[in-house]
Formats: sequence, C-alpha cells, structure tokens
Amino acid sequence: MAATVQDSGHADTGARRAGIALAVIVACQLMVVLDSTVVNIAISQIHASLHFSTAGLSWVIDAYSLTFGGLLLLGGRAGDMFGRRRMLIVGLVVFTAASLAGGLAVSSAMLVIARAAQGVGAAMAAPSTLSLIAANFEEGKARNKALAIFSAVSAGAGSLGLILGGALTEVSWRWVLFINVPIGLAIILLAPRYIAELPRKEGQLDLPGALLSTAGLTALIYGFIRIGQGGASTALLIGLFVAAAVLLALFIVVEARSSSPLMPLHLILDRARGLTYLVMFGISAAVFGMFFFISQYAQNGLHYSALVTGLAFLPLTVTVFALSRVMPKVLGKTGPRPPLLCGTAAIVVSLVWEARTPMGEGYLAGLFGPLLLFGIGVGLSYLPMSSTILSGVDRNDQGSASGIYQAMQQIGGSVGLAVLVSIRVGHSQATALETAAVFAAVAFVLTSAATAGRRDRAEQH
Repeated sequence: MAATVQDSGHADTGARRAGIALAVIVACQLMVVLDSTVVNIAISQIHASLHFSTAGLSWVIDAYSLTFGGLLLLGGRAGDMFGRRRMLIVGLVVFTAASLAGGLAVSSAMLVIARAAQGVGAAMAAPSTLSLIAANFEEGKARNKALAIFSAVSAGAGSLGLILGGALTEVSWRWVLFINVPIGLAIILLAPRYIAELPRKEGQLDLPGALLSTAGLTALIYGFIRIGQGGASTALLIGLFVAAAVLLALFIVVEARSSSPLMPLHLILDRARGLTYLVMFGISAAVFGMFFFISQYAQNGLHYSALVTGLAFLPLTVTVFALSRVMPKVLGKTGPRPPLLCGTAAIVVSLVWEARTPMGEGYLAGLFGPLLLFGIGVGLSYLPMSSTILSGVDRNDQGSASGIYQAMQQIGGSVGLAVLVSIRVGHSQATALETAAVFAAVAFVLTSAATAGRRDRAEQH
C-alpha cells in the first residue's frame, strides 16, 4: 500500500513538472509569435506619440520580422550545439530587455532598434520551443497532447495578439511591450528548474552557412518589405532578390559539403517533411494577410475601436483553442493527412467567402462566419504540420528542424503580407483576400503530396 502511495506521489510530481515545463515552453512561443501582431493595433497611437514619418512607421513591425526571420536558422542550430534550454533562456533575456527598452522609447529610432533587438531574441529562443517539447515529452500520446497545446498557441497567438493589443492600447501603446517583461522574467526563472536539457551536439558552428543564410534571408525579406512599403526602385528590388537567390544558392552548396551543417539537407529532402515546410509557408502567408486586412476593415470600414477590433477575432481564437483539445485523438485515428486537407480547404473557403462579402456588411453578416471557418481551418492544420515535421527526427537535429519550421512561418507571413499589401495598393481588398486564398490553395495541393500514403509515426504508438 505504501509503495502504491509513493508511486502515486512520484506520478503526481512528474505530471506537475511536465505541466509546468509545457507552460513555460508555450508561454515563450506565445510571446514571440504574439509580438508579430500585438503592435498592429497600437500603430496609430505609436505614430502620434513618437512622431513617426508615414514611411518609417512600417518599420515598427518590419524591424521585428526582418531580424526574427533572418536569424531563425542560426538560432535553431545554435540550440543544437550550445543547448536548447540555454538558447531559450538567453534569447528570452534579450527579448525581455528589448521589450522594456521599447516600452520606454522616447524616439522613433529607439523603438525601431528595440523591435529589431526583440527579433534577435525571438530568433534565439523560438527554435528551441518545438524541439524542447520533443526533448521533454516522449513520442506518442504525451507528445501529441503537448504539441496540440503548442500548435493551438502558435495558430491562435496572432489573433490573441490583436485582442490583447486592443485591450492594452486602451491604457497605453507602451503596455503592448511592457507586458512581455513579467512573462519573460517568469520563464527565465522557471526554465532551468523544470525544463530538461539534452546533451549538445558536438562539432563547430557552421559560420559560412550562418553568414550566407542570414544575409540571404534578410535580403529576401527586406525585398518583400520594400514592395509592401511602396516607392522602391525596380533596380533596388531586382538587386535584393538576385542577391537573395545567389546567397541562398551558395548556402545550399555550403550545407551539402559541411560536416556540421546549419541546416541538414536531409531534413528538407525528406518528402513529407520538406513539403510540409512549404505548406506552413503558404498557410502563414494567408494567415498574416487575413489578420492585416480584417483588422484594417474592422477599424476603418466598421469604425471599431482598437479593443472591439481585437474582440472581433474571438470566434477564430476560441475555435482554435477548442480544437486543440480534440486534435490529439483525431490525429491518432486518422494520421495527419485528413485534418490537414480539411484545414487548408477551410482556410481557402473562408478567404473566398470574406472576399465575396460586400463591403459595409455588419459584423454578423460580414465577419463572423468567415472568421469562425478560418479558425476551424487553422485549428485543424497546425498540429498535423508540427507532428509531421518532428516525426523521426534525430535528437541532434531537432533544433534545426524546429528552426526551419519557425522560419517558414515567419518568412511565409512576411513575404505573403508584402505581396498582398502591394496587390491591395493597385486593386481592391477583395482581390488581396482572393490572392491569400491562392496561397492557401497551393498549401492544400502540397498537403496532398506531402502526406499521401504516410501516417505520422507518432500516431502509431
């Protein structure tokens, strides 16, 4: 009897530690993804407070996207080599300090520099989140449940950022940055105690690959940012995209020859995993575009306040988190293909629905239905993608696999938004939303190829 009580106590302690570890990892992911959108609703107040120029205002968002997306691959491999938990903590120290500096900003330059530093910290911390779940939860039911919560946060953080940003902006725009400070400090204190670290990968950091990937991704993202901003010369854009193509091509050559590559090519050459990365790219392009245009429509077309605009996304957010409770069981029965196909199809239909809805319709007639369906699509999509990407990955490569996943999410969103904004300049919002639907439709087609005939190994346990 005593042994049974003792075993029960150990089980309770283990479950508690696992729960806290997951909460810490998810909180980190929530912060770094949320900061891609939380500032959007505060832009008007920031413009008035710090006297930004119209052209310079976009850098409040773009500075974060540029450094975050450009450094993600480096951050992923650094986690494999120096310790994923260590990189998460160091990244959060940088991110938290930058958030405090941004909230205290007294000039536009100070805020933009702080946002860029936030992106650096996020790129160091974010790749470790998904890989730490793989390290702390065994493949099978335990990992699927953890991934479901992680995926719900990844999928819902964008809309949650709009809700939180709206609420905090009612007090002051500075609180959309200050809110990161107590959360970041809590993660920094709890991570060493509750998150298990794995042995580091031996070898040297691939510095040539790091320089080429960072420069190539930065040129690519900056090129699309300049398209979105407008006013860039054709020569500049061509130069940026040519430079990006050359640098990334050289990066692939270097990785193929490196004994300790920054991005092990076998991760992307695996058919299911490689195509799933592209699916994440397409879905992220659609998601970022939807958040941007719907929030603009709610504030400018329906004349909602910042808070009400954020609350308008509740159908999407609630649906995503509700689906996270049932998705592990669904995935265990069906594998990744059916829910991912249904999810990408739902995203396509919701975007076309919103594009075809006449401007000026009220909330119930014009937004509620598409947002609800979009939430269903996103809720069905993220866990199958995370599960497929992590399935069968060697422990030494989990940081890189996670870094590529995060990079596809961030770069897909940045590139997609830039393309859609440039389309919106010359056409209607409906055309931009239909283009977002095309991104999602491509993801649907890639899903068929990525998951055909394959059942994720994690679901077979």
